[in-house]
Amino acid sequence: MQSSKSCTDRDLIRTYIRGDERAFETLLTRHKGKIYTSIYMFVKDTDLANDIFQETFIKIIDTFRSGKYNEEGKFLQWALRISYNLCIDFFRKNKRRKTITPSEDFDIFNLINSSDDNEESKMIKNQTYAKVRQLVEALPLEQKEVILLRHYAELSFKEIAELTNVSINTALGRMRYALINIRKMIGEHQISLQ
Repeated sequence: MQSSKSCTDRDLIRTYIRGDERAFETLLTRHKGKIYTSIYMFVKDTDLANDIFQETFIKIIDTFRSGKYNEEGKFLQWALRISYNLCIDFFRKNKRRKTITPSEDFDIFNLINSSDDNEESKMIKNQTYAKVRQLVEALPLEQKEVILLRHYAELSFKEIAELTNVSINTALGRMRYALINIRKMIGEHQISLQ
């Protein structure tokens, strides 16, 4: 097998199907961050996110081993679709609505803090991020979902559209309305984001 950095996802999948477990480990390492983050942003529970993450990769392995994997799409997009469906299934089974709330054990804004900031600057940033989180939380569910997938999971609008089973225009529209609503709330609450 060539170096893992130079292998495409497709190459790694083919190598894994031929029996090389290391290829799957490389594939997992390459994509686990985005997949786990997207799951966590939906369920907001570390244990549940870990369970769904594991279930996602069990389904992926089963699909590879059964020979049912379709190589036409991108692996990451397909894996995110599986994880998204598992999250939706969980909420349907438990009749819970998806909730997206800030939590102490994981917060995407904590990753942004710069080590160059002084204490006052860090405090102002933290307050601003808390305000932004509250604004995102106040959005309608479909708009919140697009914001999270675009900015936290770093998906393209095409990937968001495919993941949520809507057209690209619908995904773009939801983002547009989310941003309009956030701007409106900023004005209503006289929030300064500087």
